[in-house]
Amino acid sequence: MFTRRVVLAVADLGFVRRIIGSPRMYRSLVRRFVAGETLEEALEEIGGIHSRGQRVSLDFLGEKVTEPALAERVVEEYLHLLSTGLPQVNGLDATVSIKLSQLGLDIDREFCAANVRTVLDAAARAERLVRLDMEDSTYVDATLDLYCRMREEGRENVGLVLQAYLRRTPDDVRRLAPYGADVRLCKGAYQEPPTVAFQRMADVRRAMLELSRSMLQGRFTLRLATHDAALIGDLRRMLEELGQRPADVEFQMLLGVGRSLQRQMTDEGYPMRIYVPYGREWYAYFARRLAERPENLRFVARHLFRD
Repeated sequence: MFTRRVVLAVADLGFVRRIIGSPRMYRSLVRRFVAGETLEEALEEIGGIHSRGQRVSLDFLGEKVTEPALAERVVEEYLHLLSTGLPQVNGLDATVSIKLSQLGLDIDREFCAANVRTVLDAAARAERLVRLDMEDSTYVDATLDLYCRMREEGRENVGLVLQAYLRRTPDDVRRLAPYGADVRLCKGAYQEPPTVAFQRMADVRRAMLELSRSMLQGRFTLRLATHDAALIGDLRRMLEELGQRPADVEFQMLLGVGRSLQRQMTDEGYPMRIYVPYGREWYAYFARRLAERPENLRFVARHLFRD
């Protein structure tokens, strides 16, 4: 069994990057998890999702931007997405996900805050929620600070993500409780040391259950993001104990992961939102999907021996 650390290290090797970036690999594997490199391709994908009665969270891929001009281009893409792209799919329940490091957090916090305001204000005009994606643990404090700042400035159309495997997350929940935050709770996908994050899956599952119960009993609007069928079963039993109806609780899954489970839960009446990433900067996102599904790395390895 590959560990996450090993898979991410292998995926970062130059020759592996070249193989995965080849047209054949892109078509046969990458496109399962990434909607495409352009907004037009993403719109085709979300049209199909919408026809299945599912919701969408759209993400323009990229992270750790260090040039202001690149961050400004990302803002322009989101403005185009909100004003021109999403209106093409009538009746679509769609939110937008952004990464702060893509909007210039590593350049300057005030520069990033200004970019986030621009996106939030455009989203408010389009009546869309913007979710601040959570990155690795070094970004958590800055992400929470900016979320709280936007809320205190009166912006209500902003949510964020919390990661159950981080040991600090219960404290973060207590900090966010007064805001009635709209939170996507997921396990967490980044490589973190044992002092920062739980390493055993049993501990991560237990943390997600405990956090979910706490947040559902508080003021939060909670979105449950997982493909773990056993955990979903535990979550559903907990929801029944708390008197929650299926229609009251949104589950979220990634494009291309657990597709039969996505359909099953939709058929059973659970609101299902699919996270749909697109853009040319797809490699880091895709590597994390490899780390979650090592069988995909073995699929890559088999291509080493093909003509």
